[in-house]
Amino acid sequence: MSTSKSEADADNTFDYIVIGGGTAGALMCNRLTRKKQQRTLLIEAGRRDDYHWIHIPVGYLYCIGNPRTDWLYNTEPDPGLNGRALRYPRGKTLGGSSSINGMIYMRGQARDYDQWATLTGDDAWRWSEVLPAFKQHEDHYLGADEMHGAGGEWRIEKQRLRWDILDAFALAAQEAGIPHSTDFNRGNNEGVGYFQVNQKNGWRWNTAKAFLRPVCYGRPNFEMWTNAHVTRLIVETQSDGSQRCTGVEVWDGHDMVTAHAKKEVVLCGGAIGSPQILQLSGIGPAALLQQHGIPVVADLPGVGANLQDHLQIRAVFKIDGAPTLNVLSSSLLGKAKIGLEYAFKRTGPMSMAPSQLGAFTRSSPDHEWPNLEYHVQPLSLDAFGDPLHAFPAFTASVCNLNPTSRGTVRIKSPRYTDAPAISPNYLSTAEDRQVAADSLRVTRRIVAQPALAKYKPEEWKPGVQYQTDEELARLAGDIATTIFHPVGTAKMGADSDPMAVLDSHFRVRDGKGGLIAGLRVVDASAMPTITSGNTNSPTLMMAEKAAGWMLKGE
Repeated sequence: MSTSKSEADADNTFDYIVIGGGTAGALMCNRLTRKKQQRTLLIEAGRRDDYHWIHIPVGYLYCIGNPRTDWLYNTEPDPGLNGRALRYPRGKTLGGSSSINGMIYMRGQARDYDQWATLTGDDAWRWSEVLPAFKQHEDHYLGADEMHGAGGEWRIEKQRLRWDILDAFALAAQEAGIPHSTDFNRGNNEGVGYFQVNQKNGWRWNTAKAFLRPVCYGRPNFEMWTNAHVTRLIVETQSDGSQRCTGVEVWDGHDMVTAHAKKEVVLCGGAIGSPQILQLSGIGPAALLQQHGIPVVADLPGVGANLQDHLQIRAVFKIDGAPTLNVLSSSLLGKAKIGLEYAFKRTGPMSMAPSQLGAFTRSSPDHEWPNLEYHVQPLSLDAFGDPLHAFPAFTASVCNLNPTSRGTVRIKSPRYTDAPAISPNYLSTAEDRQVAADSLRVTRRIVAQPALAKYKPEEWKPGVQYQTDEELARLAGDIATTIFHPVGTAKMGADSDPMAVLDSHFRVRDGKGGLIAGLRVVDASAMPTITSGNTNSPTLMMAEKAAGWMLKGE
């Protein structure tokens, strides 16, 4: 195994090249290297996941916005957010965003995958067909049953803390008509309860630890280059006029190096990185490529289109009579107690995911399925990265699970070092603005229930003066932020869909009715529509499916 190209063997020809050592890429390497006679190269632009804050659950506070672990993207100013631009974190390290995310294990809803089957024309994406792929790598703390697996690499545990104010919110949600749930991952996630998390004994469990470190590092057919940036894919025209991806160009920090793939190149760069690399390689909207002087390899208008994300609207309520992190961490003594509890027990606030309590419900009776997700936290602050407020409070963040707004990811130049323009176009449809207004009313209805009355909740943000649909939608634009779930920018789709970048097995189209041989995109960018929940574990499921197809030559 090599950690940089300068140390690599002279033989730069591999069977498989995997670009990106994040959520999908780590699992892909684990599966592909099971065939000992086949060599696999992993190319990761970030560093190893040896930064201590990656592994302490609360360390996301020190990883997001840190160039050691984050790409440091920002969106373009967004009209739907009243001209605001947002920080747009993406993991830049082994494990990718699984090294900096909220650790929440969430599959979504069965209907998500049945919809994918319809959109792609492939029943392999139905819930009944993806469930075995979820279970295949699971190690669920309750053991195996008809819905969960055990003994796999991806550890799922209960959280190691509870809060009185969150318990009261859960009871209030039930009083408002939302049923109690002990497991959001059985096909219909409607209900309220504590999230299950990807942790192991109080430590973050990222995909590098789960899929790379135990086995891949010891396999002689596995090679890894870190701090290595793929600058473009190499696509050659064959004698019959078809196209084939034969390798990649890589900047290793010192030299531009070419790596060759005998079988396939698998792009696992995520919903921002994958469309960027495709566009830099001449695969994307022809007008955009020509604008930047890039020869057009395949005119695919869907590359970088169809960006979908979950926009969270953070409502903050001051309370009285219950401890919250605002108060517990406000003194040196409080911080010391928190640190000692984690050091000796691996419990307490340092073990907690960013959001502990979840709820799924409908924004109005018009919706057949739950279309809202709550992330409830025993803390409050003005914006992520800012200090906690000096008063006790909790935050109820609510997001529209199925937004109809669509955005774009488009290169700004032909240079791989320049970040692309990320334009989510939040709240750009009337439906999304209506759901935003309705969701704030649902929040107020929950908080008004008797279970929370003894804590005297007072709406501090957004403020009870905002009541009409127009006021609430405009307010959502003022205070909402991403919950870090970008997907869809190189979507799978049926042959009849002109915006489909991939076929149903992740293979890249050539824009002429065929495929670019030897090239797949396997990550959240391939999702046709966003899942009804957090997106990390669905991405793992997709990689499981892709690896199975590749090993069978499909």
